[in-house]
Amino acid sequence: MRAISQDEFGGPEVLRLVELERPEPLPTEVLVRVHAAGVNPVDFKTREGSGMAGVLGKPPFVLGWDVSGVVEQVGGGVHTLAVGDEVFGMPWFPRAASAYSEYVTAPSRQFARKPANVSHAEAAALPLAGLTAWEILTAAAHVKPGQRVLITAAAGGVGHLAVQFAKQLGAYVVGTASAGKHEWLRGLGADEVIDYHSTAVEDAVAEIDVVVDLIGSETTSTQALAVLKPGGQLVAVPSGTSAELLAKARAAGVHATGFLVEPDGHALGEIARLVEAGDVRVEVEQVFPLTEAAEAHRRMASGRTRGKLVLDTIS
Repeated sequence: MRAISQDEFGGPEVLRLVELERPEPLPTEVLVRVHAAGVNPVDFKTREGSGMAGVLGKPPFVLGWDVSGVVEQVGGGVHTLAVGDEVFGMPWFPRAASAYSEYVTAPSRQFARKPANVSHAEAAALPLAGLTAWEILTAAAHVKPGQRVLITAAAGGVGHLAVQFAKQLGAYVVGTASAGKHEWLRGLGADEVIDYHSTAVEDAVAEIDVVVDLIGSETTSTQALAVLKPGGQLVAVPSGTSAELLAKARAAGVHATGFLVEPDGHALGEIARLVEAGDVRVEVEQVFPLTEAAEAHRRMASGRTRGKLVLDTIS
């Protein structure tokens, strides 16, 4: 099978097309013919030697965790899926899933049936970003109807889904984004959008119950602590919580926690139902051929994408 591998840490140029042996499913696993693979910031960070490099170890390895495709073979003990089923998932995270390839194997229950009303490219954009947003809001922050939720980088892959999930949970949603993306975010359900280029967040909002900080800089963490109401919660996603941040949160009378997404086929099923009902939509900015994975990484590194980037592994 074709795959995109790397022999060393470095820039996008280390990504190269290789031929690898097709994997075989073990009992309780399925073999999925990958039609599309999502590209996420953790991918390029891992390529450079940070991100999940500590879990994957030294190269060579194949990046990627977002998968949408068709079940081609099932191992013994699989009862939830059958050959021919269209599925999507985020298998094995944070261990290697090797999604930048034509085939992957993983436990069947780490997949869910693909929403019938979206393409494989759109479905491949959902798992990591969707599960991150869903698990933050439902499991880490326990968002309730009527709460005020602030989402930084609201136009990004995780952010635009978090806006929609928070609205589905009954929250009042505030997002930060550049001015050109405000109308689009309002169309997704954001009640307020702040242009972080021209407006300090702490000057625009207050009495926030939950901040989902998808940027994780010192600036955004400081702003989060300033706008949270007493007892509110900051979920710091890419950077986690340092001892200094935890101390500042305690002094401010709020809570702070880090977050790491985990595979969850059941939650993917919930997300699929929202997508099929038309309550949530996923934005794919651009689809690249598998052979142009390096270019997709360069685009992702710009930090200005709207929604998600995806690799087409079929054509």
